[in-house]
Amino acid sequence: MSDDPARKRLGADERREEIIRVTLALAAKQGVDDVTTQDMAQAMGVTQGAVFRHFPSKDAIWLAVMQWVRDRLMPVLGRAAAQGRDPLDALQRMFFAHIDFISRYPAIPSVLMSKHLHGRSTALRRLVTEIMLGYEAKIAGLLTDAQAQGLARADLDAHAAATLYIGMIQGLVLQTSILRGQRTLAVEAARTFPVFLQAVRPPSTQGATP
Repeated sequence: MSDDPARKRLGADERREEIIRVTLALAAKQGVDDVTTQDMAQAMGVTQGAVFRHFPSKDAIWLAVMQWVRDRLMPVLGRAAAQGRDPLDALQRMFFAHIDFISRYPAIPSVLMSKHLHGRSTALRRLVTEIMLGYEAKIAGLLTDAQAQGLARADLDAHAAATLYIGMIQGLVLQTSILRGQRTLAVEAARTFPVFLQAVRPPSTQGATP
């Protein structure tokens, strides 16, 4: 296998992004733990040497994948939240923006939860922890703001509710992955989020429109 001349015209940053995107696509198709650098090279039509010219190891590729996800997902969620008319609306917009992002890159939850990858790479585990804690803090902050505005229950444990929020996404991804073809992520998300809203709102506003 030899590198295509047209591919050689790609800059280093473009080639790195191509490797990252190919890795995510392969992970969605065959599972995170089964992706090899030979698979990556074959999917790109290059040699393994071409892959390793841009990343020193397979672990470095997965770390770059997670950095790529962070650098794209976090701004998407931030923009969605900024459009909210109030904290609960911001949470709803973030939720569905996250669901849409996962629909476009279905391997992401598997990367986040892969014990195999986390066990091999301390740097990756630290990065995932940073992302999760930052995301949880953002959600808890919005819930606290909602409490201050009388939109959420005064007795709500904001951090526990934030954990539940993230757990809903993880659970929906797992469910729709197992029941592939029977349930879709977007439809199940639309059914589930109103239940979360009902749980966090004060009793006097339970019938309010989201």
